[in-house]
Amino acid sequence: MTTQPTASLAPGAHTIEVDGTAQAYHVHGTGPVCVAHPGGPGIPWEYLRVPAVERHLTMVYVEPVGTGASGRLPRHPDGYVRARYSRCLEALIDHLGVGPVHLLGHSHGGFVVQYHALHHPGQVAGVILYDSAPVTGREHGAEAMRQVRAFAARHADRPELPSVLDALQSVPAARDDAGITAALRGLLPAYFADYWNREAEFDAFRRSTGGVYISGLDDNGEPDVIDDREALPRLSLPALVLVGRYDVICSVRWAEELHELIAGSELVVFEHSGHFAHLEEPRRFTEAVTRFVTR
Repeated sequence: MTTQPTASLAPGAHTIEVDGTAQAYHVHGTGPVCVAHPGGPGIPWEYLRVPAVERHLTMVYVEPVGTGASGRLPRHPDGYVRARYSRCLEALIDHLGVGPVHLLGHSHGGFVVQYHALHHPGQVAGVILYDSAPVTGREHGAEAMRQVRAFAARHADRPELPSVLDALQSVPAARDDAGITAALRGLLPAYFADYWNREAEFDAFRRSTGGVYISGLDDNGEPDVIDDREALPRLSLPALVLVGRYDVICSVRWAEELHELIAGSELVVFEHSGHFAHLEEPRRFTEAVTRFVTR
């Protein structure tokens, strides 16, 4: 179990330099250390903050390079590949100075965390893959479209549905921060199990949502396609796989596949959540994460 002995884990905002680029991170809470990597790429860290978990754990929220107070890469918006995010995690964990830590990765952050655990297992006490998947590309996209159709069928009577579907269709054409932010705010109801019946809870979250345009291409302009299915059976760390039953982008199918690939992993399905169980089912989410890290 990790402790909190150094100034690097003092509450608040911090910045280190990694290979000439600023890497910001934010510390909240007390207890064993869990480093959380948000999704995107290009989504600011704040949406992932979970105050209830902070009562049990020291949460270190990564502000990924390219967003917020962290620096941008010379070839922005290209070059934000998992190896680079992992290099930043490596430097950050070394800087914290508390030995192996638990890593929590949400959505694209899950891709980063599983990559880091495979390449730097000595830094990792355990992994929490929250709405992640073992693969991206065409197969992942086809599954997402199936889930979008299911979402549309469940909410066919909602007058707001066409605008959400239009926003989903607009994502590939977004090429700047304003375009990505508009698309994210428009599509967000699809990322919840029952957004419209809980709109009073989630409207402020929707209005505050924003993003940075990141291309998904490497330094050579090639897509950073992910397929960890051959590598994940070699992962020997404790692993917790979390997923919302109604997640359209990283569905239960992928969580079950991660669970099967990682020997000894634990799978938790949030039956009343989409992509944001920490907001939709916060009590159960807190229990699952804190139990895994502290046991």
